[in-house]
Amino acid sequence: MRRDDGPALPTRDLRRERGPVMKKGVGLSPTAWVDPRGRALGSFAFSVNRITALGLVFYLYLHLGVLSMLLRGEEAWNDFLELATTTVFLLLDVLLIFGLLYHGLNGLRVALVGTGVAPDRHKALWWAGGVIGTIALAYSAFHILVGES
Repeated sequence: MRRDDGPALPTRDLRRERGPVMKKGVGLSPTAWVDPRGRALGSFAFSVNRITALGLVFYLYLHLGVLSMLLRGEEAWNDFLELATTTVFLLLDVLLIFGLLYHGLNGLRVALVGTGVAPDRHKALWWAGGVIGTIALAYSAFHILVGES
């Protein structure tokens, strides 16, 4: 197979052979980093960490946009609060807390493993973070959805 702008790419059989690293062609698909098949727990944790990071960045800009509603006056702000206290928006708050907990607890796990404090305990730390995160998420969700208004 030859592209017009460069040298010929290796054939499929040549790419399957063991040997030195060579240009393999177009590379992975854009969604390959979130594909969990055949991956270890660390790869899954890394993928979810990326997704939560993107969600938190999106939320930051959304939050700044919402705060700009204060410039429109008290009536616009009160209208927004009416919308923000509906069940759908409260469920989005629970999703935000999940993202914060997962990203923060996984970041703590990565820091402990990466600095050598617990280099051989990454699975145990991931599961411990999952248990702590689930308890904290359940507590938060209860207070957001059922707690006093």
